[in-house]
Amino acid sequence: MFGTHDLLLFIVSGLLLNITPGPDSLYIVARSTSQGWRAGALAALGIGTGCYVHILAAALGISALLATSAFAFSLMRWLGGAYLLYVGFALLCGSGRDGAAKSVVMAPASLRQIFMQGFLTNVLNPKVGLFFLAFVPQFIDPAAPNKEIAFLFLGVIFNINGTLWCLFLAWSAAMLSQRLSFANRMAAWLNRATGALFVFLGLKLFFSRQG
Repeated sequence: MFGTHDLLLFIVSGLLLNITPGPDSLYIVARSTSQGWRAGALAALGIGTGCYVHILAAALGISALLATSAFAFSLMRWLGGAYLLYVGFALLCGSGRDGAAKSVVMAPASLRQIFMQGFLTNVLNPKVGLFFLAFVPQFIDPAAPNKEIAFLFLGVIFNINGTLWCLFLAWSAAMLSQRLSFANRMAAWLNRATGALFVFLGLKLFFSRQG
C-alpha cells in the first residue's frame, strides 16, 4: 500500500518502540502525576505535533535524495540500517544499567506552556529526525514511484499510534497518581525487546536484495 512493505511489522515495531520508556514518556508522566490528566494529554499532543514536523522534514529530504539519484536513496537505507544496528546493540548492552525510569518533579505550568514545552522538546531534538530517516525507509519499497508519499503514510501511522499510547499513558499515570513505579521493572525488558527488534531490522536490511 502506497509503496510500502511489511506494514504489520512496521506497526508492531512502532508500537513496541512507543511503549519503551524514554524522555517523552517521562515528561508526560511527570505532568500527569503533578497536574492531572489534562496536563499529561496536552504534553502528549505537543510531542505528537512536534513529530509531524520531523516527518514532513524527513519526507522532503527523501524527495531531495530522489531528485539526486536512486543510489543516494539506497545509500541512505544502508546507513539507516547501520544506525538501527547501533541503537539496537546499545539498548541490549545498556538496558540493565539505564533502563529504569526515574521520577521527575516539574514546576507547575499552564496548559499552553505544557503543550509548547512538549512540542519544542520534540522539534528541537535532532535524534527524532534521525530516527525517522533511519527507521521509516526500511519499510518503503525501493521500486515505489512516490517514496515521499510512502514516507508520509508510514510516518502518520507511527505518530497516530504513538499519540494514542501517550494519551493512554497520561490517563494511566493520572489515575494511579504515581510516577510509573512499574516502569522500573518493565523498562529493562522493553529496552531489550526493542534493541533485539532494531538489530533484526538492521540485519534484515543488509541481507535483503536491494532494489
